[in-house]
Amino acid sequence: MIRTIPIRSENWMPVVAKTRDTDLLFKTLPPLSLYIHVPWCIRKCPYCDFNSHEASGEIPEDLYLDALQADIEQSLPDVWGRPVNTVFIGGGTPSLLSASAVDRLMAMLRSHFNLWPDAEVTLEANPGAAEAGRFKSYSESGINRISLGIQTFNDTQLKKLGRVHDGKQARQAIEMAMTAVGRVNLDLMFALPDQTFKDAMDDAREALSFGTEHLSIYQLTLEPNTVFSKFPPKLPDEDIAVQMEEGIESLLAEHDFERYEVSAFARPGARAKHNVNYWKFGDYLGLGPGAHGKVTFPDRIVREIRLRNPESWMHASLLRNASQISESRLVPRSDFAFEFMLNALRLREGVPLDLFFERTGLSYADVSSKLALARQKKLLTSDLTRLQATDTGWRFLNELQTIFL
Repeated sequence: MIRTIPIRSENWMPVVAKTRDTDLLFKTLPPLSLYIHVPWCIRKCPYCDFNSHEASGEIPEDLYLDALQADIEQSLPDVWGRPVNTVFIGGGTPSLLSASAVDRLMAMLRSHFNLWPDAEVTLEANPGAAEAGRFKSYSESGINRISLGIQTFNDTQLKKLGRVHDGKQARQAIEMAMTAVGRVNLDLMFALPDQTFKDAMDDAREALSFGTEHLSIYQLTLEPNTVFSKFPPKLPDEDIAVQMEEGIESLLAEHDFERYEVSAFARPGARAKHNVNYWKFGDYLGLGPGAHGKVTFPDRIVREIRLRNPESWMHASLLRNASQISESRLVPRSDFAFEFMLNALRLREGVPLDLFFERTGLSYADVSSKLALARQKKLLTSDLTRLQATDTGWRFLNELQTIFL
C-alpha cells in the first residue's frame, strides 16, 4: 500500500511524496497544539531573552494579522485535518493587541484549523497592558485562560526587574483576569536581586490569596545576550535560592497545589494542557516571528523556526516567492530518545513507557542499556512500565537527561 504525505519543496509549495508502509515510524500522530507569537512589548526587560521587541508607536496590527494569515495558509498542508487541542498566544505582550485584533485572530484560527470546541486557549498578558474591558472582549472572542506575568508584588523588586507595572497594577490585573475568564495562571520569580527569603514567601502567599488555579514559579537566571548578563545584579546565593524554592513548594502544597512539573504548580484538574502537550512530546505548529514548531509526519519529525525580526517575518510571509522560515530541519532518529526525555522527565509523575514508543517510533532495544544505566544510578524509578525520575533524578535532572544523548 502507498500512502501520501505533504512535504515542502525549496519554494515551500505543497508537494506530495510517496512513502511505503515499511518506511512508517508512527502509526498514530501525537496531539497538535498551536503557538502564536506576538513579538511587541512596551519595554524590553533586562533579564528577558525571548524574541520580544519594544514597540515604537502603535503596533502594526493589520499588517501583523495579514502576515499571520499568510503564515497559516503556507503551513496548513503540514497539519491538514488534524484536530487542535490547545492554543497559546505568547510574546512579547499579546495583551497589547486590541480586542478587535484578538477577535480577528481567533476567527482566523477557527476558519483554518480543526479547533476543538473545548480547546484550551491561553493568552499571555502583562499587568502594565491590562484593561478590564479588553479582557472581557478577549473572553468573548474565545480566550478562556490568561497567563499573567506578575513576577513579584514588591515595587522595589519590580523596578529592579525593569517591569512597567507596580504591585497595585498587578493586583488589579489579577482581579480583571479572574472576572473575565476564571482560568488564570500567575508567573512568579524568585531569587531576585537582593531578595530575602521572607520577600519570596510574601510573594507566594499573596499570589495564593487570589485563588487562581495555576502558578508558574521560576528562579531568575542570567541568560546570555541580556542586559543582566552584561551588567549582573547581586542575586541571593544558591543556598538561599534553594531555601526559597523549597519554602514556596511546601507552602503551595499546604494550599492543595501539586508541583506536577519543574516550574508548574496546579490545583487538581487545572494543569496547563498546552504545556503538558510539550512535555509529552506532542506536536505544535509555531506561527509568528521567531516561533518554534515541531510537527510529526508518518515517517519523520520536523522542527522549524520562523524569522525572528517582526518586519522580516511580515515581509517574507506576504511575498509569494519568499519564505518566513529561517530554519527547517529533519530531527535525526538518533535524537528522538534524548528529545523525548528532555521533555517528559520534567513531569514529576513521568509518563508511561508505552508513550515513549508511540511518540518516538523506537523500540525497547534502542534505549534498554540507557534505561538500565539510569536505574543503576538511581535516577529513574524501578517501575519498568513508567519513565519517572526518582527524588535524586529530579534533583539532578540534567544528569538524568544527558544519559539519553
